[in-house]
Amino acid sequence: MNNVIDHYESLASLTCQMREAVDQGEWDKLVDLEQQCSRHVANIKLADETAALDDVSRQSEIQLIRKILEDDAYIRNSTESWMAKMKVVMQSQRQEQRLNQSYGAV
Repeated sequence: MNNVIDHYESLASLTCQMREAVDQGEWDKLVDLEQQCSRHVANIKLADETAALDDVSRQSEIQLIRKILEDDAYIRNSTESWMAKMKVVMQSQRQEQRLNQSYGAV
């Protein structure tokens, strides 16, 4: 199999694991996997520059890229939603602290 396709398959596996980490709320694992993804993307850039893919390999590459992008969109949507919820919680806590400072704890 082509080295570039191997890299894309590894990246697709990582984005799938990232998606699972998001679904399970494993944020530390997500961060670790994201760092691994960054390294894989760098490897793909190097390998992709010199790759000469046949039609079958090119189709495999396209399918893998689509899956990676689908996972990325899911992860991004999920993390943005989680971050919005956390923002509300933090604002509520800040507001409670201000009230306690102003009026004293009950």
